[in-house]
Order: sequence, then C-alpha cells, then structure tokens
Amino acid sequence: MLTTDFGGASLVLLPEKAVFLPADHTLLIADAHIGKAVSFRRWGVPVPRGTTAETLGLLTALVERTGARRVVFLGDFLHSERSHAPGTLAALAAWRAAHRSLELVLVRGNHDERAGDPPAGLDMQCVDEPWRLGPLALCHHPQAVPGAWSLAGHLHPCIALSGRALDRLRLPCFWFSGATGVLPAFGSFTGMQHIRPQPGDRLFVSTGDRVFEVPRA
Repeated sequence: MLTTDFGGASLVLLPEKAVFLPADHTLLIADAHIGKAVSFRRWGVPVPRGTTAETLGLLTALVERTGARRVVFLGDFLHSERSHAPGTLAALAAWRAAHRSLELVLVRGNHDERAGDPPAGLDMQCVDEPWRLGPLALCHHPQAVPGAWSLAGHLHPCIALSGRALDRLRLPCFWFSGATGVLPAFGSFTGMQHIRPQPGDRLFVSTGDRVFEVPRA
C-alpha cells in the first residue's frame, strides 16, 4: 500500500486496486462489474466462472484488513440487467448477510443505469454523482467538481512499462490529474484502457502485491 495526499485528504492506495480513506473509515471501489461473466455467458460467450466469488472474496479481505465501516462503489456495481441472475444475487445476498453492519453506498454509473439499482435487500444507498465526502466529490465519470477534489472510475486506466529486454507490461494504475483522480477497475473480470497522461499528472501502478509511483519526466 502507499499513502498520498489528495486535496487535503489522506488516501491509502491499495494493491488490490482500491482506495482507503482512514479519516472516514471508508473503502472506495470503482467498477466492480459484478455479474459481467454471467452476462457474457447468456450471450453464448464462453468465459471463466467464479469471478463474482473472486471479487466478493477480495472485497471481504479488504474490509477485514482496513477495518472499513463504509464501502462506496464508484459506479458500475452490476454489469447489466442480466447480472440479476439467481446465482449472482444469491452470492451478493450471502456476502451482505456476513457484513450487515457495513454501510454501502453506490454512486451510480453508466452500467448501473442499464442494470438498475441493486436489490433492496442489499440495503445499499444509491445516489447520483457527485456524492460529497469532506473535501472529496465521489463520482463515476471523471470530472471537475467546483470546490472539491473528485475521485472517479469508469476509465479502467492502465499504462505500459517497458523493460530492458524490450518487453512491455500493462499494469492498472491510479491516475491523478489536477483535482481529479481515477481509480483502476476493481472487478476480477474487467478490461483495461491505456491512458495518455499529461505533464504534471501523477501515476501509481499496482503490481498485485504493492503500489509504487511511476517517475515522470
């Protein structure tokens, strides 16, 4: 993990591609895309099984390790309306039953518009962007918010690092540009989009077990 200051807020960047706000006991998760695999299978696309369980298991580990009292999903919690499959909803219900005291907030994203809000039984507060938390404006789409520092998702950002053997490795990254920060996608079955940072931007990549800042010229 790595701690950085963003608009006066202390952000702990986690190698699991999430952010913890210690002052608010809050875990930020962008782009979980739960139910994406089952959505693909319903279209006849052969994709791996068990991705929902993997995503929820990772979320459990982070809640336990950080002691988070609240989880805010920065959009795209469910992938599509087909994510309301019985098996997916049963897994979510079981996860919620094991974390009943945890406050859950969903800042709606573009996929949430198509999927609809999660079932009421998950007891999740669903809000439109931006959702203010201290100096931060929590969003799904990266955007400037007057009088605030915004954190968002949506882009699934990554960069390519080159090695001495002319190899290239694509790694998910946290991207901070001015007063806007973008988190990498959290879900275990999500793609990545190569970004084009500008001078002055800060990039932090996750290798899966640690986070480090990429030196910028």
